[in-house]
Amino acid sequence: MKHLKIGGLMTGNVISAVPATSFREVAKLLAEHDISGVPVVDEDDHVVGVVSESDLLAHHEPTARDLMTEPAVTVHAEESVADAARLMVRRGVGRLPVVDVEERLVGIVTRRDLLCVYLRPDTEIRRRIREDVLTDAMDLTGDAVDVHVLDGVVTLAGRLRRRSQALMLVGLAERVDGVVAVVDRLSCHEDDTRPVSPTRIPHDIAW
Repeated sequence: MKHLKIGGLMTGNVISAVPATSFREVAKLLAEHDISGVPVVDEDDHVVGVVSESDLLAHHEPTARDLMTEPAVTVHAEESVADAARLMVRRGVGRLPVVDVEERLVGIVTRRDLLCVYLRPDTEIRRRIREDVLTDAMDLTGDAVDVHVLDGVVTLAGRLRRRSQALMLVGLAERVDGVVAVVDRLSCHEDDTRPVSPTRIPHDIAW
């Protein structure tokens, strides 16, 4: 399965501040670069916090160290776009500093960046499901089931051998970048997901 990673979506040239950056300098950075927040990094480029426009409006502290929200919510470059989107929603943030394996700042990703992924053309989503999911991941032919995509909503229809295959297909399709929802209209020859009743073994009856 090929999923778009944050490293391929992030902005690499990050505007950042250090803890000693003054209130005025942070405000100037946001205005000059037309951004809504900046990560705050230490001398080793580790992210120690984030200063957003709302932090500036709510407080008039002298430095970024006093203004910033900490600990910073970050994401690794190798994480998927879907995981980053879930994290952003769960933590209620509008941007995520991107860090490498040593937790050093390497980029930043915003809600706008993630929305671009979910605006992926329906034809591209359909192609990815047929090639990456059906053919590569499940070793089926690309036309094994009918894949219809409208505004990011995928409808899967057709007949597979086992119900477990249908469940796997739905789960993998949901993880394709750009998919909003999956409608399951699949049928199967055999439902192998139902628990098998244990075979009753007769016992000798003692009289």
